[in-house]
Amino acid sequence: MSQGGAAERKAAKPQDGGWAWMVLLAAVLLQGLTLGFPSCIGVFFTDLQHDFQASNSETSWFPSIMVAVLHGGGPLCSILVKRFGCRFAVMLGGLLSGVGMVSSSFCKSISQLYLTAGLITGLGSCFSFQAGVTALGYYFVRWRTLANAMASTGVSLGFTLWPLLSQYLLDEMGWRNTFLIFGGILLNCCVCGAIMRPVQLASGSPLQSPKPAEEPGRRAEGAQLSSGASSPHPELQQQTRRTACFQMLQKYLAFDIFCQNKGYQIYTIGVAWMMMGFALPHVYFVPYAIQNGVEERKAALLISVIGFINIFIRPLTGLFSGHRVFTGRRIYLFSLAVLLCGLSNFICVISAEFSVLVIYCVILSIAMSGTGALLFQVLMDVVEMDRFSSALGLFTILESITLLIGPPLTGLLVDITSDFHYVFYNSSFFLISAALFMGLSFCALEKKTKLKEASKVPLGNPSRYQYNEMPTEPQSESRSPPAVVYITSI
Repeated sequence: MSQGGAAERKAAKPQDGGWAWMVLLAAVLLQGLTLGFPSCIGVFFTDLQHDFQASNSETSWFPSIMVAVLHGGGPLCSILVKRFGCRFAVMLGGLLSGVGMVSSSFCKSISQLYLTAGLITGLGSCFSFQAGVTALGYYFVRWRTLANAMASTGVSLGFTLWPLLSQYLLDEMGWRNTFLIFGGILLNCCVCGAIMRPVQLASGSPLQSPKPAEEPGRRAEGAQLSSGASSPHPELQQQTRRTACFQMLQKYLAFDIFCQNKGYQIYTIGVAWMMMGFALPHVYFVPYAIQNGVEERKAALLISVIGFINIFIRPLTGLFSGHRVFTGRRIYLFSLAVLLCGLSNFICVISAEFSVLVIYCVILSIAMSGTGALLFQVLMDVVEMDRFSSALGLFTILESITLLIGPPLTGLLVDITSDFHYVFYNSSFFLISAALFMGLSFCALEKKTKLKEASKVPLGNPSRYQYNEMPTEPQSESRSPPAVVYITSI
């Protein structure tokens, strides 16, 4: 018994120490390789457009599909992690990402690039990133918040290094050979996944490889067979399948929360609308700078400036917003950051000189840091943590749809008008309107809820508001880690 107890304690030791720090290092690299990668696509925009004789709208579908799949593949990744574990999902994602970019180097048309670099690489990046975040949550309990904050610096590092490397390789060997090299680089996600070995519970069972729960439909059929029915009625069998399908959708897509929780409804619609304009500067900023006389190396350097500033500003933003003064008010900080993103776009409209564009990048990076640091924290404030996984599924899918259609529609407008200024006009319109919608709607909702509760609840009883602060940390260290959660970041 004593030997068994010692073995159990040894199995549970990696949490919050030891090998957990290697897993944290792997998570940093994963976020740099996956979330940071789309930042370099604008460097290849002009070359791809020239080689494939494609319009701005046609070329912009390539990064749009990649980013949309990266953000919207959360439910699929969650199912994969539950069945096979985090290590398998991360390594499969690395393999898909590498194969997608290697295949892209042999593409003969822009539509083939949609499938290889857009769909396959985007899906692989989604698996690697989100499964890596889940594994990090298993390895850290006490220091989970710190670990996630440190891992998010990988996004900023990738945002800084990918454009510089892309421009150098593009100048030296062209975009096809560059994509071939990128395929090899992204295969390093498999190495990061190999580091994330399954954590063991005190009982000795693998924590990252839970057995899939029995389907409701199968339980119903089993009950029928045990009661003596050798062949269930077709209508009843179809009804059990519908019930199983509905429960599956309820588990991964929280339609009931969307209909009942006004705060979640407002926030989801506001963020989905915001994403129509959020990605536009990242896709078209480098072509815009090159068209206005900025050298290609300097244009790539501007994107790196945004990432470099994010390295320092994002953690500070997280610490600042975590102060108790902002408890229950983070939605207003988030709306302010989105508003600043929208207003900063007017700088590019005023002038396209290199010094002015540097100022734009500095202001945009500060606003982006606030948006990225608060995006999912506000969602945790609005939705109870026991339904966060389901709420996040619907949230990311709606977000990915607008991320997909935003750049191509703006590219079509640029093709018609031959004026890149419409990129920044459109981006400002979506961002500013979304910021005002979320801020004013939550303010009105809070006032309405206070008045309603004040009229119904006696003065001696505490009132409960719809938008309040939900607990995001476990109450004790002895509690087992949470269920698998798929998390994306900007």
